Amino acid sequence: MSHYISITEAERAEMLAAIGVNRLEDLFADVPEEWRFPRLDLPAPLSEAELMRELRALSDANASAHSHSIFLGAGAYNHFVPAAVDQILRRGEYYTAYTPYQPEISQGTLQAIFEYQSLICSLTGMEIANASHYDGGTAIAEAAIMALNVVRNRRKIVVARSVNPQYRAVLRTYLQALDVRITGDETPGATIEDALALVDDQTALLIVQNPDFFGRLHDLRGLAAQVQTRGALLCVHFDPIALGLFQTPGEAGADIATAEGQPLGIGLNFGGPYLGIFTTRQKYVHKIAGRIVGVTRDVDGRLAYVLTLRAREQDIRRERATSNICTNQGLMALAATVYMSLLGRQGMRRVAELCYHRAHYAAAQIAELPGYSVERGPFFKEFVVRCPRPVAEINAALRAQRIIGGYDLSQDEPQLGHAMLLAVTEMNSKAEIDRLAAALREAG
Repeated sequence: MSHYISITEAERAEMLAAIGVNRLEDLFADVPEEWRFPRLDLPAPLSEAELMRELRALSDANASAHSHSIFLGAGAYNHFVPAAVDQILRRGEYYTAYTPYQPEISQGTLQAIFEYQSLICSLTGMEIANASHYDGGTAIAEAAIMALNVVRNRRKIVVARSVNPQYRAVLRTYLQALDVRITGDETPGATIEDALALVDDQTALLIVQNPDFFGRLHDLRGLAAQVQTRGALLCVHFDPIALGLFQTPGEAGADIATAEGQPLGIGLNFGGPYLGIFTTRQKYVHKIAGRIVGVTRDVDGRLAYVLTLRAREQDIRRERATSNICTNQGLMALAATVYMSLLGRQGMRRVAELCYHRAHYAAAQIAELPGYSVERGPFFKEFVVRCPRPVAEINAALRAQRIIGGYDLSQDEPQLGHAMLLAVTEMNSKAEIDRLAAALREAG
């Protein structure tokens, strides 16, 4: 066997003989003959320098956060990622997300997970954080599964209409094989109060989002008590950056809190991988999916990290598994850990303040434009803009000026008419916002 060819001709012949086949082509006998070995019209070979030039040209054809002003959010946000985050992630000892099968010999990996859990609990005011889930949508789905296991003999999940529609779709996909009714989000414009009214003695979980999909802030005080009085649990899906300024899920009394962790030091990355944050109360620790790392002392009295809980399907019978969370996004959890460690409490607050003030400055500028209006009410970094023309046409005009506009709400909320969801982060300077306002005026 050479370095570049996996097997020799003799080895190939030996393997074919072992399975009773004369030629490699005989393995494809079931494929119609005209499709077996199509002629590939490939260009001539290139040198490495020529190939790099070709790839750069292809890359430059894409719009990116470095080439355009980004005002698109709706679940993935253009936040600043300190260079130290990627520098640490690329260290060889970290550059695998895989859960070690002998975890206690990987003290560095376990310490990183422990620090992640501790920082997430500090950020959210919750008591337990696992590490972790694939993304925000799967974290919400896992919250529903956990609630069904905690609140026995109840098969109803209520989800507010203001939860990200993609997360609601993931929730239904995850639970489609279970005998569970998901309701609360069928009616456009339905409020959290409307969802609360549906919580009854058959409900296991109420899911709300704050700030919600439209960027609106809600005061959730008292909601948890009303849900728990009816024997159900409350799940609050949150924006981790918003917690630098606003009410935490712990302060709201949530039983479960979930989030998309991408804003915490994870780039946009063409859609992933992202990070599903999952937190809950101590009393539910044995019902959660994922893994939890604890800290103890070894026989010599030294600090030691241990995999305290891992409800992984490899460790139990498959038919009893309630989740498919194994390796998941360990590297992304490390990115979030490094990010939060670098910024600290004051840094997180500063980022949240920049998002809040710049978003409100942008909303004020756009509200003055003829033909445009901004939905009223408290919001964090996203807000709904009513437009004079179809959003697709306006976004096309913005792209011509190297601006990525807002999320077209006609896909999910057509009753809003020509409306987009604009996101403003600390990455959008005043000059960028002024340029957006001028471009919108011209496009309208």
